[in-house]
Amino acid sequence: MNRPEALELLHDYIKNPRMISHCLASEAVLKALAKKLGRDEDKWALAGLLHDLDVELVNDDPKIHGLKTAEILESKGVDAEVIDAIKMHNEMATGLDRTTEFQHALCCGETITGMITATTLVYPDKKLASVKPKSITKRMKSAAFAASVSREKIKECELIGIPLAEFAALSLEAMREISDDLGL
Repeated sequence: MNRPEALELLHDYIKNPRMISHCLASEAVLKALAKKLGRDEDKWALAGLLHDLDVELVNDDPKIHGLKTAEILESKGVDAEVIDAIKMHNEMATGLDRTTEFQHALCCGETITGMITATTLVYPDKKLASVKPKSITKRMKSAAFAASVSREKIKECELIGIPLAEFAALSLEAMREISDDLGL
């Protein structure tokens, strides 16, 4: 599946503009991670873009979120590794632990976008350009800040060999590159 087809599919299933922005941000972060790790950038970007395809369909039910996306993407002939990473980004639906680099990358990559967005929104200008990577890691220490964002999932970056501070900087830069699309 190419990017234009994936974007069309995304817009078919997701109507909430904030969720679409999250998916675009996740795509950017996953592509940057793939580049850094020498992996298939298009494959990883596709997983980032489509990982939450079923979120509105299943009403964000953690017991099934990701599984419906897998069904949809299987019917479209999407690569099995992409589908596996998408299923495993929400371990509650599968009851399994993440074990592969791709699974960990999608989990931490899509999760940090929430922390970066929340950090950006507390800045006076609400622009990614103003955010420093250190601001992201500092705010991660405050459990009350962006309380719904799992710090443990973000820290899975360390399982793929990227220290947290470096991961925050890489993710922030990836999101900055598409700041106009994100409205940040």
